[in-house]
Amino acid sequence: MAIGIFLALVGGGFVCLQNTFNANVKKRVSVWSTTALVLLLGFIASFAAGLAFEGAGLFKFQPEPWFWFSGILGVGVVACVTQGVQILGPSRAISLVMVSQIFFGLMWDTLGYFGLQQVPFTWQSLFGVVLISSGVLLFQLGPKLEQKHFLNGNNDSIKVNE
Repeated sequence: MAIGIFLALVGGGFVCLQNTFNANVKKRVSVWSTTALVLLLGFIASFAAGLAFEGAGLFKFQPEPWFWFSGILGVGVVACVTQGVQILGPSRAISLVMVSQIFFGLMWDTLGYFGLQQVPFTWQSLFGVVLISSGVLLFQLGPKLEQKHFLNGNNDSIKVNE
């Protein structure tokens, strides 16, 4: 389990780093050029690693019909998150992506979709999603609320020399 937790944390770091890089690429080219570049380079790297570690076994699998849509979904992931990072900044965009992933992960687990083992719905899981979503909302609105408070002259901690 510790290895799974470690890999998930490293993967989260990679997602944030990749999307920050992607947003910078998108500043110079279109979102579609960025997406094509990201997915092409990802294909080349994955293909090379697969051949190195699995050899011919890389091609031995029995795909379910929905497996073929994963790459197409990758286009949506890269395009949406790249633009979200560029518009909102990395911390805000990735925090919203995280909430969305947790919510949909809970749905897919509960419903047992896409070949996943069905996991019973619990109120604790829903509470966790609501709690995390509330934290992200506070994170998103926090600076705006502080700025509004400051602009209204309600900040007693700042002294102005007259």
